[in-house]
Amino acid sequence: MAYAFAAIMVGTTLPTPLYPIYQHQLGFGSGLTTVIYAVYAAGVLVPLLLFGRASDVLGRRPVLLAALGVSALSSLIFLTGPSLPVLFLGRVVSGVSAGLVTAAAVATMVDLADPHHRRVVTMAATAVNMLGLGCGPLLSGLLADLVPLPLYLPYAVQFALLVPATVLVWRAAPATPAASGKAFQRPRLAVPPEVRGVFVPAAIAAFAAFAVLGLLTAVEPGLLATTLHQTGHAVAGAVVFSMFAGSALSQLVSSRWRDHLALPAGCLTLVVGLAAIGIALALASLPLLAIGTIVAGAGHGLSFRAAMNAITEYAPADRRAEVVAALNVVAYVGISIPVVLVGLATAVVDLRTAAIAFAVVMSLVALAAMAALLRLNRSGAVVTSAG
Repeated sequence: MAYAFAAIMVGTTLPTPLYPIYQHQLGFGSGLTTVIYAVYAAGVLVPLLLFGRASDVLGRRPVLLAALGVSALSSLIFLTGPSLPVLFLGRVVSGVSAGLVTAAAVATMVDLADPHHRRVVTMAATAVNMLGLGCGPLLSGLLADLVPLPLYLPYAVQFALLVPATVLVWRAAPATPAASGKAFQRPRLAVPPEVRGVFVPAAIAAFAAFAVLGLLTAVEPGLLATTLHQTGHAVAGAVVFSMFAGSALSQLVSSRWRDHLALPAGCLTLVVGLAAIGIALALASLPLLAIGTIVAGAGHGLSFRAAMNAITEYAPADRRAEVVAALNVVAYVGISIPVVLVGLATAVVDLRTAAIAFAVVMSLVALAAMAALLRLNRSGAVVTSAG
């Protein structure tokens, strides 16, 4: 299940270090790049909103197989050749695959775990998510610098990765619905009352964390090329990978931290990473940018791991995928809106100035989220026994 989850997520970030090539061949700038990334986020949100609870009712296996099929379709679309319609359509379809798989894969891995090991498995699921996202730009960046056909070969490789993933899902994923006997009726995405006290602070932290992740994924290759004069695609892929690796590593390191401590700690770490990124852009320092990216990734991992663990622990089994989907909706709203605002800002100022302004604003948001979480902890609104 972990392999299948990662194989789909690899495909969602493959274009990241390739955007400069697309920009050169198709003649568009950084502003349109952020719109393309936001279109991907919209593609994620639609299935999360409409089908976030589908695997609770229809069974995990059918939804996961559908996600694999949609991911394969995305790769085939990109393989038809570079053009703006292909880029937009491919990103939307890729987003749909992520929206279908995210809640279903996490819920499936938790379902398969012994109840005493669900915290470990939840951590593994979120770490696999991040590593899959990180391996996408690393793979395509290396291929773009080392072999020909950089806008074709990465998608062919990802398509090949999906073949064994399909076999594994067919063998491993439960086909029986968690909500046995319930019909899949109107779209619904809600948080059960018993989870809301945990969900609200988790959602605050997830929004801030994913806003940072979204912007860096969308524009960091452009910043490397224009501000730091680093045009190598492998360098861009490695820097973006370091963010996701920092996220996954922080989740492993903090596995025994209590959730009510890890959530505000993640927000504070985000602020430190954003400060380093802002200074790095002002000084045009690649080492400091790499460090800031890793630290920001660590902040994301701390926040996301604690948030996901808290909600999966308290969600009823027959609504677990629905609650996971609700958290991811908040996260992907965080990815899309700030990225579009930065893209709009590039019509007035250069990309570096827009990115520095974003770092300042998101630092304030993260600090506000941390303050809110600490207030909730003191008031007892957050269940502190989780962990």
